[in-house]
Amino acid sequence: MADEKDELQETELSYDQKKEIAKWFLLNAPAGEINYVAKDLKEVLSDEEVYNEAAMEAFPVYNKSHMICLEMPSRVGDVIVSSFSEITENEYLDPRTAQVAIVDHVKQICSKVRPAYDEELPSSYIEEFRSALDAEIQRYVSESYPKGVSTVNSVKGKDADGPGTDFELVVLITARKLSPQNFCNGSWRSVWHIDFQDESQVLDIKGKVQVGAHYFEEGNVELDAKKEFQDSTIFQSADDCAIAIANIIRHHETEYLGALEVAYSKLPDNTFKDLRRKLPVTRTLFPWQNTLQFSLTREVEKELGLGK
Repeated sequence: MADEKDELQETELSYDQKKEIAKWFLLNAPAGEINYVAKDLKEVLSDEEVYNEAAMEAFPVYNKSHMICLEMPSRVGDVIVSSFSEITENEYLDPRTAQVAIVDHVKQICSKVRPAYDEELPSSYIEEFRSALDAEIQRYVSESYPKGVSTVNSVKGKDADGPGTDFELVVLITARKLSPQNFCNGSWRSVWHIDFQDESQVLDIKGKVQVGAHYFEEGNVELDAKKEFQDSTIFQSADDCAIAIANIIRHHETEYLGALEVAYSKLPDNTFKDLRRKLPVTRTLFPWQNTLQFSLTREVEKELGLGK
């Protein structure tokens, strides 16, 4: 038994095992916290080579999945890093300014920009629909998300030069509220695919919303809520399509936010009770009648903007 124990203690993880474990921690970091995780990982690993390789592989995936927003040099504008705007591994298109941002994923900065090439941009016909929708979504986001950023990308049929061809636009909305000094961070991400079907004159709309919140004062609680939507409207002029699509997105997102608010209003009465047995090992009854005194409920509601 002693020999087996010594053998287990002496077992060393392989290079690849260390790298995969490091990547897992980086990829699963809550919104806005990957750099804190990276700093701790560096110290724990004590292996610069393993860390650097894990970071080079994990940061691009994390940045795209979290749709981080980076400011472009000279305040040209902001670019959302996503798979929908990706031209190469380090180049991302901002269709609003027709600029391509060159991104350092590990530092999470936009180091420089270049003008987009003609082949990277949609045709004038598609751009008419894209820019009209972009303007309506910008208006909606400015009204609904104090720190929100949006973009509209053309992902299919972008070279169409007139009616008679199907095409697809993708709306991205991202908002974050980071307050690590108060032990609380939160994010909102929504992706809406709009499939313009020319023959049927129908717009098929599919969306996915993901809400995250991490509260880590005197504990470690994380929310990861997801919701998918499907809707449709008729194919109209560019301006009319934009208004209809923006109204549909506004309706579904507002409704979902309302559902979250209802769920959190019931948190003290229902959820806390489900998390604990009625008589804990301390043999002391939990004060269910006064659960609002606990900071977890208040802080998570506040972080998501659900508080009254």
